[in-house]
Amino acid sequence: MAPTILHLRHEDKPLEHRSALTPTTAKALRDAGYTVNVEKSPARIFDDQEFTSVGCELVPTGSWREAPADHIIVGLKELPEEEFPLKHVHVQFAHCYKGQGGWETVLARFPRGGGTLLDLEFLQDPSTGRRVAAFGYSAGFAGSALALKNWAWQETHSAGEPLPGVESYPNETALITDIKSDLQAAQAKAGRLPRVIVIGALGRCGRGAVDMCLKAGIPDEQILKWDMAETAKGGPFQEIHESDIFVNCIYLSSKIPHFVNVESLQKPGRKLTVVCDVSADTTNPNNPVPIYTIATTFKEPTVPVEGLEGSPLSVISIDHLPSLLPRESSEAFSNNLLPYLLKLNDWQNDPVWAGAKKLFDEKVATLPKEALN
Repeated sequence: MAPTILHLRHEDKPLEHRSALTPTTAKALRDAGYTVNVEKSPARIFDDQEFTSVGCELVPTGSWREAPADHIIVGLKELPEEEFPLKHVHVQFAHCYKGQGGWETVLARFPRGGGTLLDLEFLQDPSTGRRVAAFGYSAGFAGSALALKNWAWQETHSAGEPLPGVESYPNETALITDIKSDLQAAQAKAGRLPRVIVIGALGRCGRGAVDMCLKAGIPDEQILKWDMAETAKGGPFQEIHESDIFVNCIYLSSKIPHFVNVESLQKPGRKLTVVCDVSADTTNPNNPVPIYTIATTFKEPTVPVEGLEGSPLSVISIDHLPSLLPRESSEAFSNNLLPYLLKLNDWQNDPVWAGAKKLFDEKVATLPKEALN
């Protein structure tokens, strides 16, 4: 029986340095009998030679488009915005299952070409309903770091001056050192450290956000750790209004009351000046933080909230925050995913991958007919 061929594609998203496969997990797959082709990538945090050293074959950047139809294309973030139909099985985050803007165009490319999307966001263990691998902790950790950095910037610069672009860090220690330095400068000027509220604090993402605050030196008593029990009464919440920083870490699956909105922010006495929406459900009609309309980037990390009096308020809504720590977040994610990657040679009969295929079929069935033409 011919080996299953996995094709790791280069990530086209700007400043995306993570990888769904690492040299470590690629070696494990090769040891199990898989062929692993790796696209050359100047952006990936792992050098091409790290993959060739474990026996992977390098192939041209973007060559997944011409790869034989039986190759499985493995990536992380969404594909470039192109129109041609997709013929392969794609393993990736596609961001088209929750009513996001343009979801029909993204999803329809798969059935139009006879391809299949196995969306990493919805890989679940059927016995527990929990996701088998996620970047949640890394996303919360990075989002909290940028929120602290933005608050420190506001305290040490002119009102309304936006936070400059940021680059990825080589490791967690370098990131924490940088944030601590920023906060020390801000504390010297403001005479205090910020009060932070984290919603979704009991989940992986929220734990990452809280841990970053603690490691950066924010006292535990200045971190409000909220989860479903605290939000059950329904917002908007005065506690957000009274905090300096709000980090939203929930996993949005249905419509819920707003945590905060422009109307609630117009009340007198607002202290809030930084929101990091780690969930980044920017175009989701059910977004409980409807105070911004665009996704931000590492190049331009913040967007101002318009129409408010008092201190400027800015939002961070970067949808690939773990790329701030690309090597560590990739290793953690890919290692968690590895037991399921090892079953891709018979994915139709594996309950986790088969569940992803069932969800794909259900979502395709909701596509308007015109999207399939």
